[in-house]
Amino acid sequence: MNQAAFSARLTRIPRAFDPEAGADAAAGFPGLAPEIRALIAATAGCSPYLKGLMQREADWLCAALSAPPEGALASLLAEPREAGLDTLGTALRQAKRRAALLTALCDLGGVWSLEEVTGALTGLADLAVDLCVKWLVAEEIRRGKLPGATPSDAETAAGMVVLAMGKMGAGELNYSSDIDLICLFDQDRYGEDWQDARAAFIRVTRKMTALISDVTGDGYVFRTDLRLRPDASVTPVCLSMAAAYSYYEAEGRTWERAAYIKARPCGGDLAAGEKFLKSLTPFVWRRHLDYAAIQDAHDMRLRIRDHRGLNGPLAVENHNIKLGQGGIREIEFFTQTRQLIAGGRDPDLRDATTVGGLSALAAKGWIPAGTAAELTTLYRAHRELEHRLQMVGDAQTQTLPATPGGVARIAAFMGEDEATFREGLLARLTRTDQLTEGFFAPSDTGAEETELSDHAAGIVEGWKSYPCLRSDRARAIFRRLRPQLLARLSRAASPDEALVAFDGFLAGLPAGVQLFALFEANPSLVDLIVDIAGTAPELALYLSRNARVLDAVIGGSFFEPWPGVRGLTADLAQHLAGQSDYERSLDEARRWMKEWHFRVGVHHLRGLIDSFEAGKQYADLAEAVVAALWPVVLADFSAKHGAPPGRGAVLLAMGSLGAGRLNARSDLDLILIYDANGVEQSEGRRPLPTRSYYARLTQAMVTALSAQTAGGRLYEVDVRLRPSGRQGPVATSLASWRDYQETEAWTWEHLALTRARVVAGDPTLGAEVETTRRAVIAVKGQGEKVRADVAEMRARLFEAKPARGEWETKNGPGRLMDIELIAEMLALIAASPARQVERQLAGAKDLLPAADQEALARAWRFLWSLHCAARLLSDQPLQPEALGEGGRAFLLRQTGESDETALLDRLRSVVALAADVTARHSA
Repeated sequence: MNQAAFSARLTRIPRAFDPEAGADAAAGFPGLAPEIRALIAATAGCSPYLKGLMQREADWLCAALSAPPEGALASLLAEPREAGLDTLGTALRQAKRRAALLTALCDLGGVWSLEEVTGALTGLADLAVDLCVKWLVAEEIRRGKLPGATPSDAETAAGMVVLAMGKMGAGELNYSSDIDLICLFDQDRYGEDWQDARAAFIRVTRKMTALISDVTGDGYVFRTDLRLRPDASVTPVCLSMAAAYSYYEAEGRTWERAAYIKARPCGGDLAAGEKFLKSLTPFVWRRHLDYAAIQDAHDMRLRIRDHRGLNGPLAVENHNIKLGQGGIREIEFFTQTRQLIAGGRDPDLRDATTVGGLSALAAKGWIPAGTAAELTTLYRAHRELEHRLQMVGDAQTQTLPATPGGVARIAAFMGEDEATFREGLLARLTRTDQLTEGFFAPSDTGAEETELSDHAAGIVEGWKSYPCLRSDRARAIFRRLRPQLLARLSRAASPDEALVAFDGFLAGLPAGVQLFALFEANPSLVDLIVDIAGTAPELALYLSRNARVLDAVIGGSFFEPWPGVRGLTADLAQHLAGQSDYERSLDEARRWMKEWHFRVGVHHLRGLIDSFEAGKQYADLAEAVVAALWPVVLADFSAKHGAPPGRGAVLLAMGSLGAGRLNARSDLDLILIYDANGVEQSEGRRPLPTRSYYARLTQAMVTALSAQTAGGRLYEVDVRLRPSGRQGPVATSLASWRDYQETEAWTWEHLALTRARVVAGDPTLGAEVETTRRAVIAVKGQGEKVRADVAEMRARLFEAKPARGEWETKNGPGRLMDIELIAEMLALIAASPARQVERQLAGAKDLLPAADQEALARAWRFLWSLHCAARLLSDQPLQPEALGEGGRAFLLRQTGESDETALLDRLRSVVALAADVTARHSA
């Protein structure tokens, strides 16, 4: 902060509306610099109230303006701290007079910024509240009215806290503002005596408000308003935190959520206040994108305008700069509503200040940077005018004068001639309205609906009965959406198919307000839904039951580069670290995974990635879930049964996860391997023998991944690839696993080992598992037995899992499983550590002619493209005619074929060629 003398920092001076009054005031300060006397004259010539303060505080003001104003502010705030309870009211009122005078002159002279002016006023309010509460609580303790409390408890107000709300909470108090407070106390601190404590805190609250707001011969400190507390008409002026929390959890409304954006402990037990505010985080900051808040804010704006009679034509006289059209509240609502929409997902958006909130929203892409900058400039101008209106007579008003003469006074106070002031004000109000109104009040476009066939009209008529359209509010929003929805559906590849799929999506929605508001605020989402409905009806059906995953599309990072396993793991770990208990961690993991899983599917569906990149991303996501969830499961299990005995355990991914390539519906093959290191049981509240410990830990991990809850499940998990399969223990010691692989395992188990990969657990143990894997592969791939066993396995596989028609991509000769089996065989024989099919084939140059290697690789790539795309569209065997036109078009795009006939011809050719190669090399 600039500490130069007051006079050196003057940048502007008002125009004296009453020059005689101004000259009279300036005459009382002959010793001040001419430029300061000019400021005094101009100020007194506009404000009778400030002129009176100058005359009353003349001696103090001379000293204050002869030095940097920051020092004067610090001194006047220090003085009330030395007062006793009997003199506190007088000391605070003197501090208020002086602070009002100093901040006004710093504001009018351009010495302080808007934030410095409002910050100085807020600092005085904080001081007043804190001193009053602590002195009055000390008095209650002295009188024995607070059960169990001692004099030392007065420093924390014995568990009472005052929350600053509104502008005070944000450090934005206006010049003649009242202060909005909520008074609470910690009921748990008093046990069965909490009602006696409540009575004492109610007395403290009433005395505090009187001490601060009563008008005496010395004036007043701040007008105080306690009506923002829960259910103010029926609750006491101070209530327990538990009662307040219960109210917000059960009945809290959108306007109360918005109010808590700015909430801040300002007096009493600040730590208890912070703890209470933290407990309200789920109420204020909802995890999903809350676009329904826009309609709530719009309705609130209209109610305020109707109540105050502010719906007339825009004019300067009698215009309310706070609540009227284009006013301060419009900018505040615009900012807070956007914060409520997205702040639950992004804590960076939770700035309590209006200017800070606009800046954060722009930085995260929620509003254009130009809009944020323009609204910030308009907000500052509106607030300066608000201050001038209040400085005239210390009135809590935001309404411009009703007469031309009164307007002329305000124009002079703003340093402008009347005509310039009027023109500028109307331009600012109009621009504010232009920037904010469209956001709050989406217009009913009145667009004509697309002409529908009888079949389509019947489907649309049925929408009236759907659960998502039960409420008046949902129907009102959907009525505005319907024309553009039907227009977009009519442009789909197959309009009737797209409409039927969208109908399934709509029918599955349990509620509509949030999602329809989301669509209305983000029209591009309508295109996405229509695209999904016209291409992948099953994905549309999934969306109807998990609509919150759409939050991710507009959450700021949906189209950013893929973060990879490390980035995903770190992100999920951060989300899980913020959860209060184990079950919430699992729910958060499910929510997080579904959003990322949906992203991969949408990117694949829209051609942003191909099937190979989609397969990698699905695998990255699964690995990140396992890696981030493992320590959470382990910590919860350890809390009950003690830390893992010995060196701990690792999770070994097998099959497709081990190879790093999954499709949209893949399950996970996992094995748990542990090293007890001679330790026979765990040490904890409920110790377990080592073998039981790791077996139950495995079950806990499998349950965490696969349990079906209201939030769905993460993955199906298969542990049958462990030693001895279903007959073997679900967890295997490192020694047993090594011995089994070396002495008992069959060839198919060694083949599976070629794709195994450690994905979670102790790194040192994981390195040993990998060393063992490579050693076993090097030994067990030798001899003719491998090829003979593979030939036998192929025959059994073809019998047990035959191809299901010509469109089969996975099972049968020459298809994915057959090619992967041959690749594993070649990797085993070549002692190659490679896990992916392409690398296993490429690493077998001495075993496979180049032409055969290229033929298998090309076949596998084609089959994977088709298979991965088909699994995104349906969990049923591939039948193009059942997919619809949009789905068939997606398959053609993925494979590069021109039509369905060409695609089937290519599939037949590829399979036949691959089958010939696999048969020759497994014989």
